[in-house]
Amino acid sequence: MTKQPHELALMAESGRLLASVFGMLDGLSLAGMTTLDVDTLVERFIIDDLHARPASKGQYDYGFVLNASINHVVCHGVPNTRDVLKDGDIVNFDITLEKNGFIADSSKTYLVGDVDLAAKRLVHTTYEALWKGIRAVRPGARLGDIGAAIERHAKRNGCSVVREYCGHGIGREMHEEPQVLHFGAKGTGLKLVEGMVFTIEPMLNRGGRSVRTEADGWTVVTRDGSLSAQFEHTVAVTKNGVAVLTLRPEETAMLET
Repeated sequence: MTKQPHELALMAESGRLLASVFGMLDGLSLAGMTTLDVDTLVERFIIDDLHARPASKGQYDYGFVLNASINHVVCHGVPNTRDVLKDGDIVNFDITLEKNGFIADSSKTYLVGDVDLAAKRLVHTTYEALWKGIRAVRPGARLGDIGAAIERHAKRNGCSVVREYCGHGIGREMHEEPQVLHFGAKGTGLKLVEGMVFTIEPMLNRGGRSVRTEADGWTVVTRDGSLSAQFEHTVAVTKNGVAVLTLRPEETAMLET
């Protein structure tokens, strides 16, 4: 379950490369693009520019390099030519990358054009909830501390936490132990120790927390049609706290607040 220093160094490199993928996406004008357009650009960037492997493609027989989840889609949205991103949308891109045998996993919800205030608040609250969870990570803390911090922040801001999907250990395999719930009670669950690596990836809804899976077997949507947002980072428990392996350059100050 825990990683050795040389493994953590390799995971940090995978995380750094994955962060640069989001840097590339940040420079795009998403309105008018299809989700398949974005998938194609990301695949080329990972392979041709980063000389890495898009780890999601082929995993569980999935045919694409990312999930593209728009508006009421909670997670696992499948890229296609029908979904054209338009002004006012919010869209989460969930991307994995493997380099030197180790996988990093991260996601970010983007605002497309002029987004209304309710959607902006949801996205902002979800991002804050992610960091509430990250800041709870330290040796001796419990997994329940992470979930409790996320759930408390969500409820204070009128959002619900999706319970069917959780963070997970990660390394040579995309999904390893432990499972990291985004709700729970402080002081409960597995004790965190130095060298553990896992994802934190809360999904928050503006309405109820209930979800359903569509007929394609992948796409998960809110039952009430309300908006959903997600953010994700891969983190490691360090001697003194936490390292965010997929940290993007503009997020450095988040570790200090």
